[in-house]
Amino acid sequence: MKKIRTKSLFTDPILHFKNWMDEAIKKNIDQPNAMVLSTADNKGNVSARYVLLKDFNKSGFIFFSNYESHKAIQLRENPKAALTFLWKSPERQVRVEGTVSKISRNESRVYFDNRPLESRINTCISPQSSIIPDRDFLLALREGFILDLQGRPPRCPENWGGYCLKPHLIEFWQGRQFRLHERIRYRLVNKKWVTEMLAP
Repeated sequence: MKKIRTKSLFTDPILHFKNWMDEAIKKNIDQPNAMVLSTADNKGNVSARYVLLKDFNKSGFIFFSNYESHKAIQLRENPKAALTFLWKSPERQVRVEGTVSKISRNESRVYFDNRPLESRINTCISPQSSIIPDRDFLLALREGFILDLQGRPPRCPENWGGYCLKPHLIEFWQGRQFRLHERIRYRLVNKKWVTEMLAP
């Protein structure tokens, strides 16, 4: 595809994303940081689920999870993943493809310690993605865990923390009338972003 030359585009897709995210927040879109995380195991079996984007910077897109969850198991087998954002009212979609790795334990602990107390407790007691007999099982785990704490703040579990998806491709889709949509793709080539326009 021909390289785009226009003053209206950022040369850095992270800045482009920040601009769109800021606009989504200003328009009070419900949970603008909600994104579909798609992962696959080493046999190519794909699964997807919504998670929340907690931060983003030049290094990539950061989210958190139990390291023993289904998504974590797939990421251990195959660290390649994709993210999809959809903001309906401005008719915008963002696709991100890249490689996922864990962030540092210190970063995970800092984020954990700043979460609401109830969220920290529930993170500690939930055997995420495991089969459980019923909801009462979780409530009993929670009650026992609170008793064991004896008023102390819960610590960040070793089996929980953050991931960073480092992108090599980011595509921005802007809805237009009569399906003449606008698609801008950024590809990382030799450590530099190449900007391309795609047919809708």
